[in-house]
Amino acid sequence: MQFVINGHPREFDLAAAASVADLVATLGLKGDRVAIEHNGSIVSRADWAETAVNEGDKFEIVHFVGGGA
Repeated sequence: MQFVINGHPREFDLAAAASVADLVATLGLKGDRVAIEHNGSIVSRADWAETAVNEGDKFEIVHFVGGGA
C-alpha cells in the first residue's frame, strides 16, 4: 500500500485489512509517544486497531520527545 506520511509518499507491505495500529507497528513507533492524523482527522489511540487504512491515505505523525532541564 502507498500512503503519504508527513508529506512524503511511502510504500508498505500491509494486508488489505490493515489498521492504523498495523501501520504504527510497521513503522516501529512506540504507540504511547505518537499522535496521528489520518486524512485530516485525529485518531485517538483507542481507535487505532479499528481504523482501517486504504491505498492513498494521508497521515501526519508526530513523535513526542522528552527532555529538558
